[in-house]
Formats: sequence, structure tokens, C-alpha cells
Amino acid sequence: MLDIQQILAFSLIALALALTPGPNMMYLVSRSICQGRQAGMISLGGVALGFVFYMLAASFGLTTILLAVPYAYETLKIAGAVYLLWMAWNALKPGGQSPFEIKSLSYDRPKKLFFMGFLTNLLNPKIAIMYLSLLPQFINPAHGHIFLQSILLGSIQILISITINALIAFSAGSIALFLSKRPMWSIFQKWLMGTVLAAMALRILLEQRR
Repeated sequence: MLDIQQILAFSLIALALALTPGPNMMYLVSRSICQGRQAGMISLGGVALGFVFYMLAASFGLTTILLAVPYAYETLKIAGAVYLLWMAWNALKPGGQSPFEIKSLSYDRPKKLFFMGFLTNLLNPKIAIMYLSLLPQFINPAHGHIFLQSILLGSIQILISITINALIAFSAGSIALFLSKRPMWSIFQKWLMGTVLAAMALRILLEQRR
């Protein structure tokens, strides 16, 4: 179905994407620090469901419809950008704290943790674009059923992303401890994260629909 070169090439790209900081990573780190590793893992389950949603949508061709309908795409794009701006404001507002800082927050129930993880992934239109533009490059009709190839490649991407994010969630406490002993690093990280999130939101809003 898939040859080894297809799998390796796609896996390397999926790994690079998973290591790139984004909303999913930010949310999982903050939840793991605020509420513990178990909360981070529950949140990661929601993120994984978001990946499954987009994978199935791409495999069935629904993502193409989503991007072809201006109203549907624009709604998702604006919602995702607003969510990123909200995260950036929480990082940069006076008295705001970095997600890597150890802080006391009210505990969210498992259902809310799972839902927020799912929502964080779902409200990122770049994930839909990634599946629409990335998967087809590694699908070869001569190798068999296109739908099955798409599912297999999507499953590889999800496995890699979940593995990387799980490792990050488990090490979030160590990162927080490192930053707590080095206040200047914490301030730098806070402004860097807020700026990156705001830049991502603006890029999404200004990007032309494909």
C-alpha cells in the first residue's frame, strides 16, 4: 500500500510540524503545569480527536468543501484567530502569566479538559490546510486505494504528533522549574509566546483563502 520512502518522508515532515510550537502545545503545557500530567493527557485526548476529525474530513473530501465555501472557511478562520489573540492577551496583559509558570488555577473537570483540547485543535484552520495540501503529495494512485492511503498517512501524523505532545506535557513541570529559577528567561518566554501567538492570528486573518 505505502512504500518505505513514502512513510519516511511523510514521517519526517510530520515530526517537524509536531515540534513547531503552536496552540496545541501551549494549551497542553499550561494544563499539565496547572493541573498535573493526568489533566495534560486528558487534554491531549481531545487534541487527538481533533486530528482524527480533520483526517477523516480530508479522506472523505469534506475539507475541500470546507475550503471551497467562503462562509464556512471564513467563520473557522476568524474563530481560530480570535482564540489565538485571546491566548496572546492572557500572556501579555498586565499581571498575566506564562503557561510555563507555576500558578494556581481552578481545576477543570475531565470532560471540559477533553473538550478544550478538542476545541483548541479544531479552531486552527492551518490543520485543515495542512491535511489538504500535505496528504495528497504522498498519495500514489498506483499503490492502491486512495482512501486507505490517506487514512494510513493521517494515522502516522497523529501518532507522531501525540507522541511528541505527550513528551512535552510530561516535561512541562521541568520546564516550569527551570524558568522559575531564571526570572529573565520566564519574562522572555512570556513575551516571545505572546508575540508569536499574535503574529499567528494576524497571519491567519490576512492570509488569502486557497
